Amino acid sequence: MTDHALVVGGTRFIGRHTVSALLEAGYDVTTFNRGKHDDPFADDGRVAHIEGDRTNESDVRRAGLEITPDVVIDCVAYRPRDVHTATDVFADVDAYVYVSSGAAYRAERIPKREDETPLRSCSVEEATDDGDASYGARKAEGDRAVVSAADRGVNAMSVRPTVVYGPHDYTERFDYWIDRVDTHDRIVMPNGGSSLWQLAYVEDVARALRTVAERGTPGEAYNVGDGHAPILREWITLLADACGSDVEAVPASDRELEAVGLSADAFALYRSYPHLLDTTKLRELGWESTPHERALSETVKAYRESERSGRANGPDREAEERLLDVLGTVD
Repeated sequence: MTDHALVVGGTRFIGRHTVSALLEAGYDVTTFNRGKHDDPFADDGRVAHIEGDRTNESDVRRAGLEITPDVVIDCVAYRPRDVHTATDVFADVDAYVYVSSGAAYRAERIPKREDETPLRSCSVEEATDDGDASYGARKAEGDRAVVSAADRGVNAMSVRPTVVYGPHDYTERFDYWIDRVDTHDRIVMPNGGSSLWQLAYVEDVARALRTVAERGTPGEAYNVGDGHAPILREWITLLADACGSDVEAVPASDRELEAVGLSADAFALYRSYPHLLDTTKLRELGWESTPHERALSETVKAYRESERSGRANGPDREAEERLLDVLGTVD
C-alpha cells in the first residue's frame, strides 16, 4: 500500500520541491493551502488539493477529517500555535515534520548544533507577530511545540534549514548574486568576500524532509545545509563557472563602502559573523548534500528562465559603479 503524504503549503518553493521529492519516492500527495498562488501540480493527477487557510484552526481540522495521511510535512507554520494545532489534529500520523529554521538558534556558535546550541526565547507578543524581527523566535517556539507533542506521543520532528536557494526561490536573495555575476564584468565584493553564511540547496531540503519523516526520531531536530559552506568570494567563483562568465570581484572595505553611502549589510546574504550548521545528525540518517556544480547549474538555468533579477536585495548598479569608480576599476 502506498503511503499518503500531506504537504501544508506545496506550491511555491520548499513545498513545491517537497511535493516533487515525495512523488519521486512513490508517495500519494495532497497539498493544503489557500490556493492564492499558481499550482504547479494542478494538472497532475497524482496530487490532490484541499483548499484552506492553515492559520484557521477550523480549516486545519476540516482537512484532518477529509484525509488520514501517513506523513504530514508542514512547510508554512510561521506561528507556534500553527504547530500546536497541526500536531493535535494529526496526532496519529507516522510522522509530522515541521520546517523550522537555522534562525531559531540564539547563540552565535560555529557550528550550531541541534542538541547544544541554545534556541531563541519567544515572548507572547513575538509568538503572534508577523514581522521579520520575530521570525527566529517564532520558529524556535515551534521547535519547542514539536518537543511537547513528542512528549505526549506524537511522532513529531523538526528540520532546521539555513537560507535556502534554488529554482523557484521567490525571495530572490540568491538571485542578486546570479544577476551580478551573469550581467557585469566587474562587481563589488564587500570586505574581501570573507562573509560565511552557509546556504542549503532546496532539493536537499526537500530530501531532508522526506528522510526525517521516514527515519527521524520523534522530538528531535535536524539541521540541513550544504556539505561545504563557501565564503562569498567562493560563491562568486562558483557562480561564474555556472554562468560561463568572466567577472572581476573587486574587494571593498567598510570605509570604502561608506565613501559612497553603502554598508556591507546592504549586500544580499552578507553576514558579519559566520553562520554554520552542523549537519551530522541528518547525514547519519543517510542524507547527503548535492555538489555545488549541479545545484548551481540547475539554479542558474531556472533563474535565466524566470523574470527575476534579485536586484532589490542589494545596492543598485548605479551605487556599485560609483564605488568601482572610487576604486579606479569602473567598467
